[in-house]
Amino acid sequence: MSNDSSASETTPLRRPEEESYRHLPVDEDSLTASVTTKLLTSRNGLPVASTSHNGVKSNARFNTIAVAHHGNSSNNNTNHNIEVHLTAASDQLRHRSPLDANHSPFTPTPNVNYLNKMDTTNKRILCRIGLDVLILICVLFPILCFFLWGESYKRGFFCDDESLMHPFKESTINNFLLYLIGLVLPVVVIIIVEIIQSRYQEKISNGNNTGRRYVFMDYEIPEWLVQCYKKIGVFGFGAGVGQLTTDIAKYSIGRLRPHFFAVCQPIMADGTTCADAINQGKYITNFHCAGVGSSERMLKEVSLSFPSGHSSFTFYGMVYLAIYLQCRMTWRGSKLMRHFLQFIGIMLAWYTALSRVSDYKHHWSDVLGGSLIGSIVAIVVTNYVSDLFPNKSTSKSYVLPTCTRDVTPQTTLSSNGN
Repeated sequence: MSNDSSASETTPLRRPEEESYRHLPVDEDSLTASVTTKLLTSRNGLPVASTSHNGVKSNARFNTIAVAHHGNSSNNNTNHNIEVHLTAASDQLRHRSPLDANHSPFTPTPNVNYLNKMDTTNKRILCRIGLDVLILICVLFPILCFFLWGESYKRGFFCDDESLMHPFKESTINNFLLYLIGLVLPVVVIIIVEIIQSRYQEKISNGNNTGRRYVFMDYEIPEWLVQCYKKIGVFGFGAGVGQLTTDIAKYSIGRLRPHFFAVCQPIMADGTTCADAINQGKYITNFHCAGVGSSERMLKEVSLSFPSGHSSFTFYGMVYLAIYLQCRMTWRGSKLMRHFLQFIGIMLAWYTALSRVSDYKHHWSDVLGGSLIGSIVAIVVTNYVSDLFPNKSTSKSYVLPTCTRDVTPQTTLSSNGN
């Protein structure tokens, strides 16, 4: 008795000889709440005391749960003390090598597939963006070459051509206003509309977006940013195509501007000028510009009249914006608001084109040609490049109705042979 009592006093966690520790290996991934509850419940339903000990041997493959039942001989009421030892080597599991992980089917392996998938997705997004940027560079680089090193076709003139005798005048719509109207304004409107559309879609779907989501570097790209990238990217591509088309025509034709004589002040090969009677009625091709008071840039652009670059650029931007608003602006607060904004955009382009004639920068045919180029490019880009309209392959092919009978079944009425 004394030996037993002394042993009991020195080792309070000692169990009776007829009971032994039960070590239950539990796989970490298969340990559920219900199993844990059963393991931590005592025989008489008494509360459970959970402690942790550093002396327990840890295993990287299993969590060992040791349940100990103690009986107190000095008290008639049996008390149950349960000690739970959870030795989860989570850090070791995370940093285990693949060779160690293959030794046991119970060892949870790191989610390598998820990491590889994320890395592949990031590379794919970067490749798409890089390819889009490369295509834009391919379109814009020739424009830069034309601007820096391009030389237009050298066209001749008649000294008595009154269409070339207009004075030089500064532009009403300078380059700053041109880029503000044709580039900045459409981009700002697109961003605003896409943000409003994204918030509206989140509101009606309660934040449950069922569309395709893009994740880059563990960051979910907002839907409005994805749409802005698509819409603005297509818009920039179309602007570059329209400008390149205009520049090719400018340098290929080499039409003289209305203020040609005021800027160039041509001198013929024999040293004569248009003031000499010998040059009247003669088509002159061999000449050079004196250019007194004119810059080198002005002398270069004096033969770049057709088509009008200002008209082409602004009409592309405003026609594209009008079609974009027609497809994406769905605000029902006012039926005329969308059409009013479209009208303002078209009028800005119209005023820019007219100012080129009144400033003696272009002939009326130059403005007409530039406006047609910009409008046609905008219509082609919005219909066949952008995703503003539904896919033609999935939508029904039909002709717009011209009257009521085209959309309603026709009924043939016959009476008395009529």
